[in-house]
Amino acid sequence: MDREEVTEFLGQVPLLQCLPGSSIRRIAEAVQVKHYESGDYVAREGEPVDGLCIILDGQAEVSAPGNTEEANRPDYVLNKYDYFGYGTNSSVHQVNVTAVTKLTCFVLPSQYGHLLQTKTIWNAEEAAENHSLLEQILHLEKLEVDIFRGFTLPEAPTFNQVFGGQLIGQALAAASKTVDCLKLAHSLHAIFLIAGDNNMPIIYQVKRERDGTNFATRKVEAKQKGLVIFTLIVSFQKEELGFEHQAAIMPAVPPPEQLLNMEEIRERRLTDPRFPMQYRNLAAKKKFVPWPIEMRFCQDSGSQHKPSLYYWFKPRGKLSDDPALHRCAVAYASDLLYSGVSLNPHREKGLKTYSLSLDHSMWFHKPVKADDWLLYVIDSPSAHGGRGFVTGRMFNRQGELVVSLTQEALIRRAKTPGQTPKPKL
Repeated sequence: MDREEVTEFLGQVPLLQCLPGSSIRRIAEAVQVKHYESGDYVAREGEPVDGLCIILDGQAEVSAPGNTEEANRPDYVLNKYDYFGYGTNSSVHQVNVTAVTKLTCFVLPSQYGHLLQTKTIWNAEEAAENHSLLEQILHLEKLEVDIFRGFTLPEAPTFNQVFGGQLIGQALAAASKTVDCLKLAHSLHAIFLIAGDNNMPIIYQVKRERDGTNFATRKVEAKQKGLVIFTLIVSFQKEELGFEHQAAIMPAVPPPEQLLNMEEIRERRLTDPRFPMQYRNLAAKKKFVPWPIEMRFCQDSGSQHKPSLYYWFKPRGKLSDDPALHRCAVAYASDLLYSGVSLNPHREKGLKTYSLSLDHSMWFHKPVKADDWLLYVIDSPSAHGGRGFVTGRMFNRQGELVVSLTQEALIRRAKTPGQTPKPKL
């Protein structure tokens, strides 16, 4: 097997899938191949543990120590992707492992055991707090195989409930950590069921729907208080060459360096005499918390009634270089100001509205670097029956279409001025 084949195999071992892709590649460089004949001892009770052993091909059985009553009965059988020699507090084997058939194993020697202990799911050597707020939001705690826990951080945007982009990004992160690192998400489809509680952790449970040579499919359920609040279906693909064309053309807009960010727009409004003094005083007193995504708008306030919105965006701060993380970051950002575009033609003075995302779909066409500026082109072709429909396209600075999106959202006129009603779905 060449290095990439070893990396791909190791990426399918559940124990390793939660590691950063860079760690799996380093493990692929460090593992040794060992062969055993049927009946050979792979490990003996009392012998030193020499490292993590992963079954590559064949079958082995684990038997109780010889001084027990059940010494002649195998406890369980080990197959491809199973492992032993990890997670024990003892420096010697507590059981016997015997090859049932011809057996091939990858062994990660004990001196490389530190590769299995990483700071986060995205970075082996640096803690989450050394990276951007967005990466901290997208960091999940692994509870057990296929079950993760996410949190709403105090500094994260909430909008009175768990932000939809957080659910999409964290659920995609959970799914990404159950496939091999050579497969990346190419499409996802999300359904929002119940508004999430910012003050409670979110449990993400991943179901492995399919694992193929080139594609893998995952279903994720996000739960709070025992209830499913959100579901996500994701398809992953191993990179391959194929036909290419692009009919979509990036709009002619100023580069982000020539545009104002949200903080600069806010400062201008606070001193702009065209805005009422009461508005400026209230805005000045309100605590301003920057979002983890920096946005620079391409349109002026005169276009706010058009069913479209163009803006450049990128995360604030540093992102680790894991390609899966960058897709999760784009998924997080994709829900910012998205469905609200369907309300633009209906905005009027004094109008109070309520919106809630219903479903959300994304297609990743090309590799994406989330910490480079991306242009988000949003259009709303239709609104009807209390539902607004929006489409989105994301272009990199070279004009390549990297992501396409759609979303439908509940959009309603608030019944009582100054009060946001709970929607009935």
